[in-house]
Amino acid sequence: MKVLVINAGSSSIKYQLFDMPAGDVPAKGMIERIGEAQSQLTHKYDGKTHSAAVTAKDHEQGMQVILQTLADPTIGVVKKVSEIHAVGHRVVHGGEEFTGSVIISDQVVGSIERFADLAPLHNPPNLTGIRAAMHALPDAVQVACFDTAFHTTIPPVAYIYGLPYDIYEKYRVRRYGFHGTSHRFVARRCAKLMNIDKTKANIITCHLGNGCSITAVKEGKSVDTSMGLTPLEGVVMGTRCGDIDPAILFYLADKGYDIKKLNAMCNKQSGLLGISGASNDMRNLLELSAQGNERAKLAIDIFNYRIKKYVGTYTAVLGRLDAVVFTGGIGENNAFIRKEVCSGQTQIGIDINDKRNEAKEPKERLISEDNSRVSVFVIPTDEERAIAGDTYELAK
Repeated sequence: MKVLVINAGSSSIKYQLFDMPAGDVPAKGMIERIGEAQSQLTHKYDGKTHSAAVTAKDHEQGMQVILQTLADPTIGVVKKVSEIHAVGHRVVHGGEEFTGSVIISDQVVGSIERFADLAPLHNPPNLTGIRAAMHALPDAVQVACFDTAFHTTIPPVAYIYGLPYDIYEKYRVRRYGFHGTSHRFVARRCAKLMNIDKTKANIITCHLGNGCSITAVKEGKSVDTSMGLTPLEGVVMGTRCGDIDPAILFYLADKGYDIKKLNAMCNKQSGLLGISGASNDMRNLLELSAQGNERAKLAIDIFNYRIKKYVGTYTAVLGRLDAVVFTGGIGENNAFIRKEVCSGQTQIGIDINDKRNEAKEPKERLISEDNSRVSVFVIPTDEERAIAGDTYELAK
């Protein structure tokens, strides 16, 4: 079965075509700058890359370009688009309603619309991608895979905030968590690598990129996670502030900051960028720190410190810890960050092996000592593969 996985952003569509159940990927790519005078297509197939300027005034047209490319006699990988039996869509917010991936119906579309105010930057473009795919492939099974679904097992003690309870009852203000598809994928992969049943494994998963979240996985289920009602809560990120005293916002409001300015500050001007004043890219900050830039060094130190705090906290939550997993752009590629987060953690049983940690290959590997009580792994995330798996199971 051919399964197309779609991740629609506000001005882009990423895609991967899977042959299921084998999981082979004959083609993948993305369209960027949708809605601009000229959009850009990058299409990878058979070890080759095809780049071209295309016209995509909206997501509907962008989907048409993708399907035409997949069925192109020269660079395509299918004879006709009707060979695509199912489409899996990444959707960021599923509220409390969706505990797993679902076949898309009018009711599901309505729910995704309803949760848009909880993820205004993500759900609307996700929904645009769904509608475009439904129009372009009317006979294919359409499946929604929610970032929040894996975290619906979090208990009330972890998801209820210390606000008046009627705020939760009226507005469903609670911890939802994000990156769920990634956390689920790497936690299950880690259990398999350790030869532990996924329902018995206690793992802390660290998804570290421009957006970062840490999740406590107990007996295969998410029981706590660092992101909250929105992806703003938790550790310091590329441009997001993470955990702060909420009274700071009231204080700044008295100084003349309005809601729009505060929102932009916390989401787009804070984190590594805000502290360093130089960059939200960890690679740039490490270079600047090596050159003696004190604020770049401070940003890196705060980043590592906050992650280490969450690892310690979630170790206490889990009671027994089998493994820590690093994934995401920073987690998979930055040996220095992994070492700093794991340093001084011998009291909870983490003993990292420097040679394994600093190696570039294999991408997926154990980086702790053989006798470390807690294993530490680098596992590249593959959210698209997880979505393809869910879509295949539902479409069967």
